[in-house]
Amino acid sequence: MSEEVIWVVTENNSQTSGTQRSYREVATKRGVKIPIQILEQRMSHFLKSVSRLFYQAEQQAGAKPGMQLDEIELSVEISGEGEIKLMGSGVNTGGKGAIKLKFKRKDNR
Repeated sequence: MSEEVIWVVTENNSQTSGTQRSYREVATKRGVKIPIQILEQRMSHFLKSVSRLFYQAEQQAGAKPGMQLDEIELSVEISGEGEIKLMGSGVNTGGKGAIKLKFKRKDNR
């Protein structure tokens, strides 16, 4: 049985030309195959780490009268090596394939 993979198209695997190309052609020239199992492990580790930060932020907000942490939105990127990276505020995501993760408080009514 073959291993399941996801193609990740990166900017730096080859030179970009001015001509338009199909997604398949771009993926073949600038893409890398990353095993889904690796991405699952790395995303799980990333989310565990971020959840610790969320917990601290929620504790700090809860200590202030009338404040509650209600929603957090993150932009992440998968590198050509399969690393999950949090995109900082100085990164322009307009031309990038960022993944947006949005975490909202459950409505416990």
